[in-house]
Amino acid sequence: MQGTVATFDAATRSGLLLLDDGTELSYPARAFDASGLRMLRLGQRVRVETDTTGAVVRVTLPTMT
Repeated sequence: MQGTVATFDAATRSGLLLLDDGTELSYPARAFDASGLRMLRLGQRVRVETDTTGAVVRVTLPTMT
Protein backbone atom coordinates (compact mmCIF):
# COMPACT_ATOMS: atom_id res chain seq x y z
CA MET A 1 0.00 0.00 0.00
CA GLN A 2 1.09 3.60 -0.40
CA GLY A 3 0.74 6.79 1.56
CA THR A 4 2.18 10.21 2.25
CA VAL A 5 4.52 11.23 5.07
CA ALA A 6 2.55 13.41 7.50
CA THR A 7 5.23 13.58 10.21
CA PHE A 8 8.80 12.39 10.60
CA ASP A 9 10.87 12.83 13.75
CA ALA A 10 14.56 12.47 12.87
CA ALA A 11 15.48 12.02 16.53
CA THR A 12 13.20 9.01 17.06
CA ARG A 13 13.13 7.92 13.37
CA SER A 14 9.36 7.39 13.61
CA GLY A 15 6.30 9.23 12.44
CA LEU A 16 2.85 9.21 10.92
CA LEU A 17 1.64 8.39 7.41
CA LEU A 18 -1.60 9.28 5.66
CA LEU A 19 -2.78 6.40 3.53
CA ASP A 20 -4.57 7.04 0.25
CA ASP A 21 -7.95 6.37 1.90
CA GLY A 22 -7.24 9.04 4.56
CA THR A 23 -6.36 6.61 7.34
CA GLU A 24 -3.55 7.68 9.66
CA LEU A 25 -0.91 5.02 10.28
CA SER A 26 2.04 5.43 12.63
CA TYR A 27 5.35 3.75 11.95
CA PRO A 28 8.06 2.86 14.48
CA ALA A 29 11.80 3.43 14.17
CA ARG A 30 12.40 -0.23 13.27
CA ALA A 31 10.17 0.13 10.17
CA PHE A 32 12.10 3.21 9.06
CA ASP A 33 15.45 1.53 9.82
CA ALA A 34 14.44 -1.49 7.70
CA SER A 35 14.16 0.80 4.67
CA GLY A 36 17.81 1.82 4.53
CA LEU A 37 16.73 5.44 4.05
CA ARG A 38 18.40 8.30 5.90
CA MET A 39 15.40 10.65 6.14
CA LEU A 40 11.86 11.32 4.95
CA ARG A 41 10.31 14.63 3.90
CA LEU A 42 6.80 15.80 4.75
CA GLY A 43 4.52 15.13 1.80
CA GLN A 44 6.80 12.44 0.36
CA ARG A 45 5.11 9.40 -1.17
CA VAL A 46 6.09 6.09 0.39
CA ARG A 47 5.30 2.42 0.10
CA VAL A 48 4.25 0.71 3.34
CA GLU A 49 4.74 -2.96 4.18
CA THR A 50 2.81 -4.48 7.09
CA ASP A 51 2.84 -7.83 8.85
CA THR A 52 -0.18 -10.08 9.39
CA THR A 53 -1.28 -8.03 12.40
CA GLY A 54 -1.24 -4.78 10.41
CA ALA A 55 1.88 -3.39 12.12
CA VAL A 56 4.18 -1.42 9.84
CA VAL A 57 7.42 -3.33 9.25
CA ARG A 58 8.98 -1.26 6.45
CA VAL A 59 8.57 2.18 4.93
CA THR A 60 10.31 2.67 1.57
CA LEU A 61 10.14 4.79 -1.54
CA PRO A 62 7.67 3.53 -4.13
CA THR A 63 10.52 2.82 -6.56
CA MET A 64 12.48 0.63 -4.10
CA THR A 65 11.91 -3.11 -3.82
